[in-house]
Amino acid sequence: MLGFHGVQSARFPIPPLSQAAFLLNFDGTLVEETPPGDPVVLPPGLIDTLRRLRAACGDALAIVSSRTVEQLDAFLGDVPFAVGGEGGIALRHRPGGPIERTALPELPRIWLVQARDLVGTLPGVRLEHTEGGFILHYRAAPEAAQVLHDAVAAWVKESAGAYLLAAGRMAWEIHPAGVDKGYAVSLLMQRPPFLGRKPVVIGNDKSDESAMAAAKAAGGAGFRIPVDFPTPAVLRTWLAGLTA
Repeated sequence: MLGFHGVQSARFPIPPLSQAAFLLNFDGTLVEETPPGDPVVLPPGLIDTLRRLRAACGDALAIVSSRTVEQLDAFLGDVPFAVGGEGGIALRHRPGGPIERTALPELPRIWLVQARDLVGTLPGVRLEHTEGGFILHYRAAPEAAQVLHDAVAAWVKESAGAYLLAAGRMAWEIHPAGVDKGYAVSLLMQRPPFLGRKPVVIGNDKSDESAMAAAKAAGGAGFRIPVDFPTPAVLRTWLAGLTA
């Protein structure tokens, strides 16, 4: 049974901090989402808020993001105890520990060739090559959404279940089946200091839904911007209030 704790507790039921583990997305969740190429600026007070939250949760604080572990380290250093990067492909279970990578199927090279060719015909669309697949960003060209979706859906169909299509924030992603943020949450929760705690997952887009589902399946909670918290700034205020 979940208890109630902190700011606006009736709306956001979470376990007591002594029993909770927090697994948080980064872009669009802890920090405002920025256009591609623009620098990310950490809001004042965020580092202190996360340090206090980690201490109150007995170190059970993780960042689970589509960014690489190295990128997250550059922003947050040793603030989180554990980090899940690249949408769940790369995991570091403790500070200074090794980065563990999930074995992935080999991405068909023809898909990348076709993706590059497609992007070349659509001004404003950007191709991001990830470790396990790739992402087609159309924030600067929203009219290209359906064309890109149809292309990615066709590649996924060819894979006979080996790859999945995921909707991001103004983006379509193709990634290996069974390896996502929910997978990362499940693995992180199997080891101390997360083991035996109730996970609280907070994210902001479709890629975070598998993590929220994993949290709820484990008896925890999942929240989403802007459905539950309207903005990252409101979420940061709420997180700060948990340890005030």
